[in-house]
Amino acid sequence: MATITQEKIGPLHEKLSVKLEKTDYLPGFEKALKEYSKKANIPGFRPGKVPAGLIKKMYGPSLFMDEVLRSVDKEIVSYLDTNKVDIFAQPLPLENDLSKLDVSQPGDYDFHFEIGLKPDFKMLDLAKTDITGYNIDITDAMVTEEVERLQNRYGNMEDKETVEVDDNVVNVTFTETDADGNEVEEGIKKDNSLLVKYFAPAIRKELMGKKAEDSINIKLGGAFEEKELDFIAQDLGLNKDDAGTKDKTFKLTITKVGLLEKKELNEEFFTQLYPAGDVKTEEDFKARIKDEIYNYWASQSRNQIHDQLFHKLVDDTSIEFPEAFLKNWLTTQNNQAQEGEDKQPVKTSEEIEAEMPSFLNQLKWTLITEKIVTDNNLQVAPDEIRNFAKQQLFQYMGGAMGATDDQSWVNDYIDRMMRDRKYVDDAYNRLQSQKVFEWAETKIKPKATSISVEDFSKMVSEHQHHHH
Repeated sequence: MATITQEKIGPLHEKLSVKLEKTDYLPGFEKALKEYSKKANIPGFRPGKVPAGLIKKMYGPSLFMDEVLRSVDKEIVSYLDTNKVDIFAQPLPLENDLSKLDVSQPGDYDFHFEIGLKPDFKMLDLAKTDITGYNIDITDAMVTEEVERLQNRYGNMEDKETVEVDDNVVNVTFTETDADGNEVEEGIKKDNSLLVKYFAPAIRKELMGKKAEDSINIKLGGAFEEKELDFIAQDLGLNKDDAGTKDKTFKLTITKVGLLEKKELNEEFFTQLYPAGDVKTEEDFKARIKDEIYNYWASQSRNQIHDQLFHKLVDDTSIEFPEAFLKNWLTTQNNQAQEGEDKQPVKTSEEIEAEMPSFLNQLKWTLITEKIVTDNNLQVAPDEIRNFAKQQLFQYMGGAMGATDDQSWVNDYIDRMMRDRKYVDDAYNRLQSQKVFEWAETKIKPKATSISVEDFSKMVSEHQHHHH
């Protein structure tokens, strides 16, 4: 009968020693030999009539090793389950010499493994934490700007010969260049459509009188104000906060010039945007726009509370880890990734060491969320995942939920998504994370603070930059 002993190596780092007697694996090995002889297809012998001795000689060593290792695995799983040993990942072999396995002389074998134990820890008392709730000021200027944006978006475009006013629209191609204006090989090349007034004053002046096929050279940071730069940088696949982004230079080639005729503010336009027909006057329209702006920034403020909660929980919760084991596990994963079909780049021990703080933070968050979920029974039901898939579908369709909710293709689509294991796992994790933050929100009393959109956006941007 197999026996397992457990001894301490280091903090939360233990050694499992498995002593396997031959009676633990021989019956299984002999059964495997018989099963293999029934299926073996060897020239000169009828199926099922291959002599047992020949089968043992040809396939015995591999079948023997498989059965011994299967028995070891079964004993470890049973031991961990019976003794309720909660571990990270899986046991790692400790210098086990498999060459000692001899099918011709079955005996007792010893195997050794290392395990990393999951720690017990005390949950942070969220009621005692300082959390700020930002009330973002929604100004009349923001409403006016959004109204004009919608008027421009749905307006009619009239072709023009040259750029004459700030309200001209220019279709342009951004082509990345070096400091001397030479095109960068494999550099950024992107088409865009912009109002002239989006450019900085000096560039607007330079664009006046230009027509299709004309071009100018710009430095990104000097061509746009801060707000427009953020939008342009994202469209070009850049981050405006990254070093060097503002210094990038581009050749700007005009492909078309137009003049936008804004959509008139009337009931026809309001109904186009809000088909329910409950927006009839300019006053109604602006009130609806203000509500939408408020809801958007309220959601951003709530996301910021979630971010504060994340950092409070991770930074202020003390959790010990079996770091030596986890480094060994990461090294093993790295080696296996190099040996697989889809080989990954080799990581040095220094790179693995450098990744440890980030890895441990992720692991800490996983343990915290697991504890919150378990202690508060925060389950995600299959119907919630189906509803999540349905909401995503209607968002993609522009929110026309009521008109299509009972159509059979909707259910067919959702059924197909529910068979996609990767999608279901992702949806489950997102919904469970949402439940964790919703639970955490019930434990806090945020200190309300008013803030402008500009200051809030700057704060969030600086925070993201700091944590990257």
